[in-house]
Amino acid sequence: MFRAWWMFAVYGVLAIAFGVFALAQPQSTVWVIIMAFGLLALGDGVISLLSVLRKDIALPNWLLLVYALASIGFGLLAIFRSEAVATALVWLLALWLVVAGIARIVFAAMLRRMLQGNWLLVLSGVLALALGILFLARPDLGVAAIALWLGIGALVYGLLQILVALYMRKRVGAAVLTR
Repeated sequence: MFRAWWMFAVYGVLAIAFGVFALAQPQSTVWVIIMAFGLLALGDGVISLLSVLRKDIALPNWLLLVYALASIGFGLLAIFRSEAVATALVWLLALWLVVAGIARIVFAAMLRRMLQGNWLLVLSGVLALALGILFLARPDLGVAAIALWLGIGALVYGLLQILVALYMRKRVGAAVLTR
């Protein structure tokens, strides 16, 4: 497990890069996220709609058609009614953060015998949980504020992941020396 330290480092660097962008461009961050989801769903819907005409698709045509129409509908909604999608994203993000925070805290508790630096993982879980609860309690904070909080959270979370990675890398080095 400790040999996978680099995955924590990569995730930490990506989180920090996202955090810097979100703090520098909060409105753009939200718009980019919504447009990316919208374009992805629209493209997926069009491809799925075209696939209804093919005979070698494993899904039943009715299911593929329903999926295609739902994807196209969501894509168009995200592109043309981004405010509604932003509100829905705030709620989904809040729920995801709560689940992610709980999962990290439980994971850290499970690792407490193997990893002395698990308090960093607990701290990242507490941060995710706190942000999730904040977003559930105060959805009126606004999309730009959410982007700013996401940026701050991503920076702190990224730093914590890099610290976990460095600790794990140190443990790998110590294990090699003791062999």
